[in-house]
Amino acid sequence: MCLILVSFSLIADVATGQMVLPSSVNFGNVNVGSTITLPVTVNNTGKNQLTISHASVSGAGFNLAGPALPVTVAPQGSVNLSVAFDPLVAGSVSGGLTVSGSGSWGGRNKTHTSSGSVALAGTGMNPPPAPGYLSAPSSMNLGSVLVGSSQTQSLTLSNTGGSSLTISAASVSGAGFSVSGLSYPFTLNTGSTAVLTVVFAPTVSGNASATLTLSSNASDPSVNVALSGSGTAPSGTLSVTPGSMSFGDVDVGNSSSQNGSLTASGGSVVLSSASSTNSEFKLGTLSLPATIAAGQSLSFTLTFAPTTPGTASASISFVSGSGTISQSASGTGATIQHTVDLSWNASTSTSVTGYNVYRATTSGGPYAKINPSLEASMNYSDSTVLSGQTYYYVTTAVDPAGLESDYSNQAQAAVPMP
Repeated sequence: MCLILVSFSLIADVATGQMVLPSSVNFGNVNVGSTITLPVTVNNTGKNQLTISHASVSGAGFNLAGPALPVTVAPQGSVNLSVAFDPLVAGSVSGGLTVSGSGSWGGRNKTHTSSGSVALAGTGMNPPPAPGYLSAPSSMNLGSVLVGSSQTQSLTLSNTGGSSLTISAASVSGAGFSVSGLSYPFTLNTGSTAVLTVVFAPTVSGNASATLTLSSNASDPSVNVALSGSGTAPSGTLSVTPGSMSFGDVDVGNSSSQNGSLTASGGSVVLSSASSTNSEFKLGTLSLPATIAAGQSLSFTLTFAPTTPGTASASISFVSGSGTISQSASGTGATIQHTVDLSWNASTSTSVTGYNVYRATTSGGPYAKINPSLEASMNYSDSTVLSGQTYYYVTTAVDPAGLESDYSNQAQAAVPMP
């Protein structure tokens, strides 16, 4: 009877503390650069508690994410071990999870150890490229256009997405506007640009607006551009007097001004803008836009202010609803050659054959000799100076043996500008 009891006890002890793991876990398809974490359940099917003391993972991209070990599992309980799959490259990957545990049971509380393994599998996938993204300006203003004429502007489209896109259509809703330049369907590669031609040809005067709609298979399948402009009714003609202005010689740093006038004939004229092609020729302030009634004139001032020597010219443009007229302007930037005249007292020495003159651009030197030969007199003219510069001068006396004295007292000369 005792032998039977002992035998039964041994069989019961073997059954306790048993660790049961799934045979395999498949993570499926995971994009390279992404991570998926799955639980691996460890069951304790025994009658005593089980301590999981160690778990290791093999296989590229597989990692144990938790929990911290050791961890105790109650009888008939379970615990989840978290395993992460972070594929490094595309392709199938296999690995394994090995779990070691221990428990004590039996009359002598003998510790038993056990381990189990789980096959891990997953597939790294290259992530799909980002879709194409169609970029365009949100609005375009084609300005004022004379009724019966047209104004054209270029509209640049770009694909800032990760893959090519196809533009299926470009349509305009609104009178007076049209678009051309592409044949549809049009493929726009990633990082590339395309140009549409937008035309505004008003048939009536007044403000006009329209919407340009671009349809594509991009992530933003419908892109709208707000178009605007204004039609201007035919008006009178504009003339400028005089047709040209000559300013002659004007010293650099100075300026000279002349007056002109704009006259409307045959009807009123709206002067919308005025500009000069040379910054040395500047128009006086005009309050624009300005309406010039038929037979009336608008005066203006043009100023020539040369910044460099030499001949200069410009075209002065006046833009109105009837078109653009121009006036030519010319002048010459002249320079003034300054001279610094120096004089000094004679040396007290009786054996002086001449004097040297020294110059510096910083008080106290260093000085450089500027006279090519000894000056027998006590006068010297320096004609190599520049406008706006300050110079510092000293002299020395030289005896027949060529010995030179110390520097004299320093003299300062400020050359005016220009």
